[in-house]
Parts: sequence; structure tokens; C-alpha cells
Amino acid sequence: QVQLVESGGGSVQAGGSLGLSCAVSRNAYRHCMGWFRQAPGKEREGVAGIGINGRQNYVDSVKGRFTISKDNAKNILYLQMNSLQPEDTAMYYCAAEPAPCLVSFGGLDYTYWGQGTQVTVSS
Repeated sequence: QVQLVESGGGSVQAGGSLGLSCAVSRNAYRHCMGWFRQAPGKEREGVAGIGINGRQNYVDSVKGRFTISKDNAKNILYLQMNSLQPEDTAMYYCAAEPAPCLVSFGGLDYTYWGQGTQVTVSS
């Protein structure tokens, strides 16, 4: 069993930046991890993923603006978000899947989920 706890959400104006963190209870190095988001009235979407080997993947809408990273020694997953836009407003969730695993934007591919942290971007 792995527990995930997100932090770092908040409110920011368009063009601003926020950094999200996700504390992993143990063995982050043995998990593929991802960030997902869900806006009111919309389906959950994968935003960024990182594999055990550090390979990263991003949805097109955030490429060049968001960066996912993982500190295996500290068991923390990060998401640095720059040039935020109102359409980035959503609840953001981190997710983890133990090895063997693939970097994926499919929610069903992840077993463990955090409770979420709200990101609000005003125009």
C-alpha cells in the first residue's frame, strides 16, 4: 500500500507559476507516477507522467510549460507549472503505479491516488 499526499495548490493570475508536490509514503523509485487534473464538469485528464527510468511524457496542452520530476531519495513527486492559464484551473491529483509499469495518461493504469490539490488561475 502506498499513500500519496499532494500540496502546493493555490490561486494565481494568468501567466504566473505554481509548484505542486506529492509526498509518497515509500519506494517512489519503484513506481511510475503521474499528475492528473479534473475541472468541474469535465473528465479527468492526464497531464504529465514519469517512468521509473525518469522518462517524461506530457499532454500537448502543457508541453513547454509544465515539468514533472521525482526525487526518489525524498520520495516526492513534483510538478512545476509555468505560464499558467485559466484553462489550467482544476483539481490536480498525483497517482502511482508499482513496477512493472509504463508512463501512461490512462487513469485506470494507476492503482494509488492522492486526495488532490486545487489550482485556480484567474484572468
